[in-house]
Amino acid sequence: MLGLVVLLQLKSHSKMSLKSERRAIHVDQSELLCKKGCGYYGNPAWQGFCSKCWREEYQKARQKQIQEDWELAERLQREEEEAYASSQGAQGGQPSLGFTKFEEKKSNEKTRKVTTVKKFFSASSKSVPKKDMKEAKAPSPSLTRQYSIETDRVSKDFIEFLKTYHKAGHDVYKQCKVFLEAIHHKKESNIDELSEFTQDFYQNTADKLQMYWKVPPNKVEDAMDQIEKFIMTRLYKHVFCPETTDDEKKDLTVQKRIRALHWVTLQMLCVPVNEDIPEVSDMVVKAITDIIEMDSKRIPRDKLACITGCSKQIFNAIRITKNEPASADDFLPTLIYIVLKANPPRLQSNIQYITRFCNPSRLMTGEDGYYFTNLCCAIAFIEKLDAQSLNLSEEEFNRYMSGQASPKKQDSDIWDADTCPGVKQMHRNLDLLSQLSERQERIVTGAKKLEKDLIDWTEEVTREVQDIVEKYPLHIKSNSQALASIDSENVEDDRLPPPLQPQVYAG
Repeated sequence: MLGLVVLLQLKSHSKMSLKSERRAIHVDQSELLCKKGCGYYGNPAWQGFCSKCWREEYQKARQKQIQEDWELAERLQREEEEAYASSQGAQGGQPSLGFTKFEEKKSNEKTRKVTTVKKFFSASSKSVPKKDMKEAKAPSPSLTRQYSIETDRVSKDFIEFLKTYHKAGHDVYKQCKVFLEAIHHKKESNIDELSEFTQDFYQNTADKLQMYWKVPPNKVEDAMDQIEKFIMTRLYKHVFCPETTDDEKKDLTVQKRIRALHWVTLQMLCVPVNEDIPEVSDMVVKAITDIIEMDSKRIPRDKLACITGCSKQIFNAIRITKNEPASADDFLPTLIYIVLKANPPRLQSNIQYITRFCNPSRLMTGEDGYYFTNLCCAIAFIEKLDAQSLNLSEEEFNRYMSGQASPKKQDSDIWDADTCPGVKQMHRNLDLLSQLSERQERIVTGAKKLEKDLIDWTEEVTREVQDIVEKYPLHIKSNSQALASIDSENVEDDRLPPPLQPQVYAG
């Protein structure tokens, strides 16, 4: 992943005549280049290498793995033969049960390793058996020629374009059809193998156009663009965000992260763009539209064009705001701000799709490669963005991220006359919600205090009552003379009150 260097800058504040340290997002241009020093643009997906150097490193690593697998297979073979020979000598030719288990274990191990080696050594352009060809012709939604209107149009345009190349055009079309057939038979392969196969096809076709078919360099680039358009229109639904990868999971993670950072302002990122200028505001909207539109394109080159269009709008917005040409240090923070505001759909899937299947020459040089590399840097920065990057305290950052608070907005009485009423109402609602949140916090704090006071009062009253009872104990004396029963015939001694005293009547 390309490194992101955050530098300290001093900015003056005219109102307070003080200086405070501000952190600006800065990436040295050398960090955008291939770390091998070849001069081409690197890419985080290729561990900082350019497409060419990454393929070289990948081939070296693969050849090393193949060599290690062959050596392991040979060692297992020798161990198996030695174990078998020793077992035969010890038991007169009858293998023991232990040796049988040993032989089975070694055989399984060797078979697994040799299969891996064969898989690595299998040629990408190996012809498919006739039996498999017959199975491939079976009706299938992904193989029939029920192409969309766009696919049919692209095919016709491609054929018309190749007519200007005469014999070379016929051969190119034939190579493309063979490639598409081969890709179909590799549909069970992982996405990295399909990407490698596609990149090999690009490279081989470009070499043949220039060396074998003697096509001028400028026409080679045009031909490669049309070839990419032709094949990727057909492969798009199979290789974009495939189920065998975690691209969709990464999309959701980045989308959730950007949504949580919706509160980030221009000032926090030190973005030199003034959206109060109508022309600049329009350019910001167009930049957001371009980066969102990237997901609707099916061809890697068209997706790159959206990134380039977005970047040019950013440079123009900075130029008008500062009234001078924009620098690279101004561009990256503004691109980060645009990505945060746009929250493009399936951002990681689009980045991976471009990386895997775009013509590598476009990503290695030129403005497309430069803007694409900066977009990768912007995404990396967003994923690692913290309080220090935004010149905030940890407490403020955590409150903003959790939604408990939002950066203070400007008062409604200082809005410009032409400001959108909806924006004003939105900020008024945000202020009202902030006030309600503060009132709720005060109420909750008061309720907790009241609850604590009631508990303390109850405990204090209980304690005082207990002290009084202990200090002044209550002694209850029992009556020595028992009261007579109400049904007793002893009238003199029952001591009942007059209304209840039994009366004796003479009968």
